[in-house]
Amino acid sequence: MFLGPLGAREDMRVSIDYFRQFAAYNHWANRRLYAAALAMPDEPYRRPTGVFFGSLHGTLNHLLLTDRIWLKRLTDEGDPPNQHNAILHEDRNALARARMAEDARLIDVVGRYTQDELRGLVAYHNMSGAPFRQDLGQILRLCLSGPFDPKSAGAGLLSLLARAADVPDFPALDAHLAETQERVRRCFVSILGGAP
Repeated sequence: MFLGPLGAREDMRVSIDYFRQFAAYNHWANRRLYAAALAMPDEPYRRPTGVFFGSLHGTLNHLLLTDRIWLKRLTDEGDPPNQHNAILHEDRNALARARMAEDARLIDVVGRYTQDELRGLVAYHNMSGAPFRQDLGQILRLCLSGPFDPKSAGAGLLSLLARAADVPDFPALDAHLAETQERVRRCFVSILGGAP
């Protein structure tokens, strides 16, 4: 199956530098997120909270697992599990070390791509064995800037994100992000004479 790009293949205007910056940002954000997770008491960290993979521990394992799946598809290296809910590391310190190593691997892989390769197709099989072909740029967008929906995230994950950002709760983090976005918009208006 061919998964079509978000626009015409010739119209992909995103620079490879964008993905390199996002890979570095992803590593920075994960360091903060894992520092907050490691500081939590074990019971709330492992308690079922309504997130998709049971607990914060299950969710962090799943996020590592999905990166391993995609990196296997991109590099043909590694041995990811064959189920989405696998627990890769019971010990959260081992999980944090594995996350940092996978972030370094992701930075390295993205750093080796060229601008021209973004338009190339990647052939792979999903976990059920069905064949797919997809633009590399589209895969990198999925891996490095996936959508986040706070309504489906669960209270435990929202609390962890707030703690990682050093704010009291998720609404405070959301307000801070909205304020930052508005300041950036105002800067664009003052520099360009209009909104981007």
